[in-house]
Amino acid sequence: MNKKGDVPLQNKKNIFVTGAPSSGKTTVIKKIIQLLPVSARGFYTEEVRVENKRVGFLMHSLDGREGYLAHQDISSDYKIRRYGVNIANIESIAVPAITPNAERVIILDEIGKMECFSQRFMAAAKQALDSPCIVIGTITLGGSDFILEVKNRSDIEIFEVTLENRDSLPEMIIKRILPLLN
Repeated sequence: MNKKGDVPLQNKKNIFVTGAPSSGKTTVIKKIIQLLPVSARGFYTEEVRVENKRVGFLMHSLDGREGYLAHQDISSDYKIRRYGVNIANIESIAVPAITPNAERVIILDEIGKMECFSQRFMAAAKQALDSPCIVIGTITLGGSDFILEVKNRSDIEIFEVTLENRDSLPEMIIKRILPLLN
């Protein structure tokens, strides 16, 4: 996804994975977190299932906070399909987690439709991407204007998670960022 005039691939500090729902994006991110040779900040999301049926999404910050991003039982003005989106949790868990500080790596799982209901989240994501920090995250396949703006940045590299590459992507991404950490 390198266009003429873009930053060379080896200099791109923002690396994202995308893919269909349930393709393994968060699994890739969790493996990257385990493989990172430095401390990181950020958050990741996980599906919540009851009797094998998805009922919501839980956010986990790398500093130990957690809360629902969305759940079928949350009453909210902001909805995606049957899920009510918890803007307060996005702003109290995700936003501080991705705000740059001493850590050199920020995990951002994900830039998606639910998170983009929050103006504060979008501002924090832009601040993280603009910072000197390496940002590793997931981004939805489709997207709003903000999501498309992120995808079109010259300092971002995006890999699509597939059945064939999802096991090898974490190590490949770690190898890609190692020179930026030295």
